[in-house]
Amino acid sequence: VQLQASGGGLVQSGSSLRLACVASGRSFDFSDYGMGWFRQAPGKEREFVAAITWSGGSTYYSDSVKGRFTISRDNARNTVYLQMNSLKPEDAGVYYCAAKKGIAPKTLDYDYWGQGTLVTVSS
Repeated sequence: VQLQASGGGLVQSGSSLRLACVASGRSFDFSDYGMGWFRQAPGKEREFVAAITWSGGSTYYSDSVKGRFTISRDNARNTVYLQMNSLKPEDAGVYYCAAKKGIAPKTLDYDYWGQGTLVTVSS
């Protein structure tokens, strides 16, 4: 299973970015998996950002991004998105997508991880 994240970049505070994560793999049924986004800033632990259930019917957010970020998925395209608005310098870091069969936890307990995409926010 491969998770390919993209969409990171350098933006100014207050700007927006949309991250995408495309999943692929033999016998991998994307619609069976909950998907999550995590981020890791330099010198800090990886932290939960957002998650979405297999159907997209439920979404979860960390308090720090609630109201600014939106997670969504397109099961026909095997893709999960993270729309990030009103970005702040503290949102900077490497963003990782992850897949977990059946559920979408807020912990690091995922089955598969992508390679990450870097988000830099200038003040």
